[in-house]
Amino acid sequence: MKSKKYNNIKLGFSILKSVLTFVIILLFVTTGLSEQLENYIRAFTNSQYLILIGYVLVSGAAIAIIFFPINFYTDFYLEHKYELSNQTFFAWIWENTKASLVGGVIGIPLLLLFYFVLVTYQSMWWLPFAILLFFVSVILAKIVPIIILPLFYKITPIDDEDLRERILRLSQNVNLKVENIFQFNMSKNTKKANAAFTGLGKTKKIILGDTLTSEFTNDEIETVIAHELGHYKHKHIIKNIIIGTVSSFLTLYLLSVLYSNSISWFGFTEITKIAALPILSLWGMLLGIIQTPLTNILSRKYEHEADEYAVKTTKKKDVFIKTLDKLTEQNLGDKEPHPFVEWFFYSHPSIKRRVAFINSLNL
Repeated sequence: MKSKKYNNIKLGFSILKSVLTFVIILLFVTTGLSEQLENYIRAFTNSQYLILIGYVLVSGAAIAIIFFPINFYTDFYLEHKYELSNQTFFAWIWENTKASLVGGVIGIPLLLLFYFVLVTYQSMWWLPFAILLFFVSVILAKIVPIIILPLFYKITPIDDEDLRERILRLSQNVNLKVENIFQFNMSKNTKKANAAFTGLGKTKKIILGDTLTSEFTNDEIETVIAHELGHYKHKHIIKNIIIGTVSSFLTLYLLSVLYSNSISWFGFTEITKIAALPILSLWGMLLGIIQTPLTNILSRKYEHEADEYAVKTTKKKDVFIKTLDKLTEQNLGDKEPHPFVEWFFYSHPSIKRRVAFINSLNL
């Protein structure tokens, strides 16, 4: 089956990239290349912060070059092969360049703050940094729809008055104040369809991909939005913030303990040593293996709750099932992934499980 082959290839390369990343970082530290890079940059400046920036830029560029063939194959060639992409090669390069620049503008100051906290608080660095990350995540959530998204997409109010009224009516049912409904030109990059809520507080927005508004009926779009509003109704956003914050504190604490206790294995004596910092990434990847299935189990539970809300609110079960099937087809999703793959990697239940759940509901 076309969709299964596509998803298996994507998953296989994703796993390969993770394994290669871990191995490369491990070799980078154990072979002494990490320390050599730090010493090389130190010859040009005595500032620890400038050394850190140079270290990250050089090592990051090296990683980008190493993984460029894989990224090109999975993100450009494969998407075109399966007729999912609308991007030219130069457009793909430009979108990735913009993403890297935006990531740098956000990431470099955060990196410098992390190092400042590490130097200042030593083994207790995890606590102030976790608090800092919380506030940064809130700020980012607020500015994404008004600053970051417009850098990548053209966002305009939808002009379909019937659809707009339907969505506003659904929003009122959950006491969500929405000023307007927006559309973004998702089709400039892909044929896939999507819709989302973005922002916090006054920056909240409902945005629909133009691939959704052009390929789906208003009834179908209504069920998609009702599903998204189900997340709001069940307070999944607030729950995720709370769980994410607790998880962030716990993860950073575990990272600090594992990092401090393992740097001697690699010949380092100080946790502030720049060449030793990649060890944090190694432990982070290992902790991620544990966290991923746990996070996805909860996410799939939330998706079922949102599905139930969508069906009970719109009373359009058959339309919603048809919509889910159309979305799966258009996005080339695997309708029936291997049970382990779904359990470990999928944040959403497979279409087969979603339909079975919806059909089991007593309406």
